[in-house]
Amino acid sequence: MADPSAAPAGISPAQAAAHAQEPGAFERDTAVTRVPSGSEVDRPEASFRAEVSPYWRAGRGPHGGYLAAMLTRALLEAVGDAERAPRSITIHYARAPAPGPVSIRVVHERTGRSLSTLSARMEQEGKLIALALAAFSVSWSAPELAEAPMPLLPGPDRAHETTPWLTERVLAGTAPQFLQQMVVQPRVGEPPFSGSQAPMQAGAWLGLRDSSRPVDAISLALFSDALYSPPFVRLSEPATSPTVDLTIHFRRSFASAETAGPPGLCFAQFNTRLAHEGFFEEDGIIWAADGTLLAQSRQLAILMPLNIG
Repeated sequence: MADPSAAPAGISPAQAAAHAQEPGAFERDTAVTRVPSGSEVDRPEASFRAEVSPYWRAGRGPHGGYLAAMLTRALLEAVGDAERAPRSITIHYARAPAPGPVSIRVVHERTGRSLSTLSARMEQEGKLIALALAAFSVSWSAPELAEAPMPLLPGPDRAHETTPWLTERVLAGTAPQFLQQMVVQPRVGEPPFSGSQAPMQAGAWLGLRDSSRPVDAISLALFSDALYSPPFVRLSEPATSPTVDLTIHFRRSFASAETAGPPGLCFAQFNTRLAHEGFFEEDGIIWAADGTLLAQSRQLAILMPLNIG
């Protein structure tokens, strides 16, 4: 999850803000380019190159949700089937990459009549950055059941802007600089590092700066890791929380631009129940503004003081 961090070297808050306002900035920052690769008959592969942007830094390295969005884009490109939507992606983070080129190799581990199982490996200079396993599937006919209503809370602000007090913290360097690339309007939870005894939870309206961009699997991958870690509300000193693994369950079909949701902010809420031996779990749910459940997430992360190398 996000943690306090100064802006990347050489990038001022003004430059980060200007980048966020550029049309198509998120598309460029998560872009993948297919490159020729060998392919076995029974396990076809797809190789991509990408560029880790310096504008998405969150403490020790790039924001985990940003890397998840890039991997999701590569997996979607590799599947290339509008009928097969992403249903589940699990990512294990091995090390933080530096800004610059990375490679992504996607392997079709098995493709059946309805379900495709894929793996993806992100590397930088031959070193493992992240491993992912994903399931893509056509829709199935089954009863529609739902018992996870969106909480009753104030809707998003009329202005498509981050809440002013949070913007001030970002500009002051006491909140992660990647938040300049997003719109964040907190609604649930105490402030991080306030030493509160309140429940370990955080919730906010989330979106990209481009208010015209539809919600899809790529942006939901980003949103699934976009807020501060819920245990931060219990702490009195700043800390970091590198992600060990992140699983995203997409609860709507997002296989192509035609199946993307409407533009606008989503509401995301994250909760933690246990921190033990430095590790904690985090469960998240993301809803559309109309209350439609879009995605669920779960991650394991490490609660780590900032002075730990």
